[in-house]
Amino acid sequence: MSGRVAIVTGAASGLGRAIAFRYSSEGAAVICADIRETTKYGASEEETRGTTHDRINEAGGHAVFVSTDVTNPVSVENLVDRAVEGFRKVDVVVNNAGVALESTNPQPVWDMPLEMWEKEQMINSTGVFLGTKYAARQMMRQDVVGPNGDRGWIINIASILGHVGTNNMTSYCASKGAVINFSRAAALDCAEHGIHVNSVGPGYTTSSQTELAFGDEKRRAQLQGKHPFRGLGQPDDIARACVFLASDDAQWVSGVYLPVDGCYTAR
Repeated sequence: MSGRVAIVTGAASGLGRAIAFRYSSEGAAVICADIRETTKYGASEEETRGTTHDRINEAGGHAVFVSTDVTNPVSVENLVDRAVEGFRKVDVVVNNAGVALESTNPQPVWDMPLEMWEKEQMINSTGVFLGTKYAARQMMRQDVVGPNGDRGWIINIASILGHVGTNNMTSYCASKGAVINFSRAAALDCAEHGIHVNSVGPGYTTSSQTELAFGDEKRRAQLQGKHPFRGLGQPDDIARACVFLASDDAQWVSGVYLPVDGCYTAR
């Protein structure tokens, strides 16, 4: 990824932070986008060691932070414009920002408040739509990158729960299912322009946000057992998949949903 410019939303913590770190280690300049520079969740020990962009710069990489509300089209368009102003192009966009409101407040469908449903769809689904829309617009204006005629790589973070359901999380499952099929349709729109669009389906991974969902040790053990291959994942497991999807090794990969889940969905 040397010489490439990547935007990562939800970069303050969790998967977004890991993706930003991994992209930087692979040579990319990274625009770290989030509502705030630090997580609003109880930060892990690692996350107390500095903001994502500061950590990248201290390690010799190149990163900036842009405050972004992924549900606001003006804010998302500004994010892409800021990236172009600072780095002259946008090669990769990872639409990672998301919430799982039912993880700490589970609701059966008959009790699901409309407000919860609408908020989750706005962040998880509309946020991905806006990120893809403005990324694709910019990438279409750019010259091709490398010998394959590529103009850009868009990676949308879905979830295994967009592929299979679970009880008491209808809104989250719906929002992530939308990401998966939206990404397939967007890939068809973008194919003739040399823009890859793929989605990734993380299994349960350990982060400051997901720790809230694990609850007690019994719940954690149950989730561990649902991932036959090495149990719960780490954020960097997802980040490595995102590197592949933004690399020349994935030159003929677009419209794909890639589960990274330790065999969760293999049953």
